[in-house]
Amino acid sequence: MEIVLLSGGSGKRLWPLSNGTRLKQFLQLLHRPDGQKESMVQRVVRQINEAELASSITIVACATQRDSIESQLDANVKMVTEPENRDTFPAIALAAAHLAMERGCSRDEVVVAMPCDAYTENAYFDSVRTMVSLIEDDVTELVMMGIVPTNPSTKYGYIVPAMSNEPNSTYRLVQQFVEKPHKKKAKELLAKQALWNSGVFVFRLGYIIDLLGKYIQTTSYPEVCRRYAELPKTSFDYEVAEKATSAAMVLYEGQWKDLGTWEALTKELPVTVMGNVVMGAETKNTTIINELGLPVVCDGISDAVVIAGHDGILVCRKGDSEHIKRYVEPLNHRPMYEERRWGTYRVLDDTCYATGEHALTKSITLKPGKHISYQIHHHRSEVWTFVEGEGLFVLNGVMRKVKAGDTVVIPVEHYHAIKALTELTFIEVQAGHPLIEEDIERFDWDWSQYVE
Repeated sequence: MEIVLLSGGSGKRLWPLSNGTRLKQFLQLLHRPDGQKESMVQRVVRQINEAELASSITIVACATQRDSIESQLDANVKMVTEPENRDTFPAIALAAAHLAMERGCSRDEVVVAMPCDAYTENAYFDSVRTMVSLIEDDVTELVMMGIVPTNPSTKYGYIVPAMSNEPNSTYRLVQQFVEKPHKKKAKELLAKQALWNSGVFVFRLGYIIDLLGKYIQTTSYPEVCRRYAELPKTSFDYEVAEKATSAAMVLYEGQWKDLGTWEALTKELPVTVMGNVVMGAETKNTTIINELGLPVVCDGISDAVVIAGHDGILVCRKGDSEHIKRYVEPLNHRPMYEERRWGTYRVLDDTCYATGEHALTKSITLKPGKHISYQIHHHRSEVWTFVEGEGLFVLNGVMRKVKAGDTVVIPVEHYHAIKALTELTFIEVQAGHPLIEEDIERFDWDWSQYVE
């Protein structure tokens, strides 16, 4: 059995901690059973492994998420990169093509497609196991998971089960699927005992490969990638679930939450204060998260969230937190903090001067043994000042050891790289125009040639 995790989103609803590259599923705010922090995607992968549910896990994501995925997840989790964002049907079809054409999985292989950020308990994965058994027994060609609604929400699709009882009480046949209805329609669906669609689907690999073939007829995975834009930009719900001629539903009645707003997420956090925070005695039912070095002092407010991050500061009543996306959508500036496969960086200062000069200052931290690629920049020079740790620095093919207190100058069009021997932190000052992450050309470098 193969599990496909879908990693999407725009990074707006949990602003300012999430952004275009640091999405909500990668925020390490939740706590593992041992008390250590973990992200939503780390939690789901841990639960899948604890349930011993799948032979392998594949995560489908855009290229900007690669560094976060490689940093947070074990190398055993495979990654499929979308050439562009095209909704859940193309994403699942791309993963299916990878399994069939690159990994050699058979058409009979059972595949589970599910969100990577569902907040659930272990019984959720028992229901997934039941769904798998229905496909293995050829009960239907598609099985989905239904959640008992708590309100007539317009955020989810709905599954309307067939009215007649099935002989096997573990499932119901599906009469109708409705994608994200308006409020009036949602109330009508509840009267029909409709269930929320959890976004979990189980099917045989050949089922999706045949649907892919309606748009792209090939046995070459690279060709599927090249022609990815030919797939309809639509949801799996609409393209597959609504049109399925044979579908069943398994009911899950346990914990299931979408932690997509600050109000929802803060309910699951074990503490109300994170970071350098002073909270007054008159502050009630308020969560404060501070990622900045400066202190945050809060007093006299209730039922609020205060989030201080590198991209901005949010002060919001908890009940209104689901609306912040409309306010941050117009904001268009570079991410001020990013998690990369080699470590992290945060922007300390970004200033354009009256003379037209532009300077950007970063604090960069590399994990031990990790390195930044051998590269050149065509539009900027850099000055690096090392403040902690030891590493190997390369400039135009010459490698030497660097340590805290050293400073190096990298002119425009000069080849350079850095590798951390211990955890290594340095301050980088860029000067030039434009100062963008895309101003980079990478090359190979053999680190083994260094001799003490």
